[in-house]
Amino acid sequence: MLITVSAQGEADFRRLQEAVDSVARDVQEPVTIRIRPGIYEEKVTVPASAPPILLLGEDRDRTVLTWSDNAHTLGPDGAPLGTFRTGTLNIFASRFTVENMTVRNDSGPGTGQAVAAFVDADQAVFRRVRLMGDQDTLYTGNGKQYYGECYIEGDVDYIFGPATAVFDRCQLHSKRSRGYITAASTPEGTAFGYVFLDCEITGGEGVSDVYLGRPWRPFAHVAFIRTKIDGSITPEGWHNWGQPERETTSRYEEYGSTGIGGGTHKRVDWSRQLTAEEAAQFRILPILDGWHPEGY
Repeated sequence: MLITVSAQGEADFRRLQEAVDSVARDVQEPVTIRIRPGIYEEKVTVPASAPPILLLGEDRDRTVLTWSDNAHTLGPDGAPLGTFRTGTLNIFASRFTVENMTVRNDSGPGTGQAVAAFVDADQAVFRRVRLMGDQDTLYTGNGKQYYGECYIEGDVDYIFGPATAVFDRCQLHSKRSRGYITAASTPEGTAFGYVFLDCEITGGEGVSDVYLGRPWRPFAHVAFIRTKIDGSITPEGWHNWGQPERETTSRYEEYGSTGIGGGTHKRVDWSRQLTAEEAAQFRILPILDGWHPEGY
């Protein structure tokens, strides 16, 4: 089933939420929602009742979904939204895919937590998507998730949450100094948290002293495998969030880091450098427990 969306009106719908609503309750078959280039200023929610949906943008840079809620924005009830209600794109449906578009939270720096993509869904796939924001850009909720060839930017904890998530050939771009890329909250006993495969880390002009991550919860797991790292990353690499006891429970790992920031001899002693044999176990299918993200 194919549905088209165009902000200019030459399609089935002008607004993306209207297109999602048209299939969320009554359609069982997979649906492709093709989005023509334009600026879509709206907050979009894909409910758990929706069938498998592919949001297919025609041009990654010119197909833009944007909104500007932050944690201090007042909701309909008059109370601040808090972090988890700030998302521009909010995904609760399993087997959801988005390709070739930009999702942005335009709240701006210094406004607090402001999520661009809130993904609380199993078997969620993002391919060639730009996720843009400042603090808390991408929330990865429960389930298995895959991000392929994506660009993700932010400043503080801009990838956070409990999901088992593979980031495959992505660019992570830090916008300010003394920030943090990841804030994983991997549940205890979970084999994999965040795994970055063949990614690149960059920083804006003059950005420095950025940490690879800090543990939002005690059993955070993050692994960077064959990552090209520029000079924005601090030599010690990881931060304990002011809670030394988490140094014994968090699992922070690297293998084959390269670039100016890829030197590991000054990394904190509670992180690990994997052996070649250990790194070979970090493959997409085993990480995702047999689920193949190319199937959607």
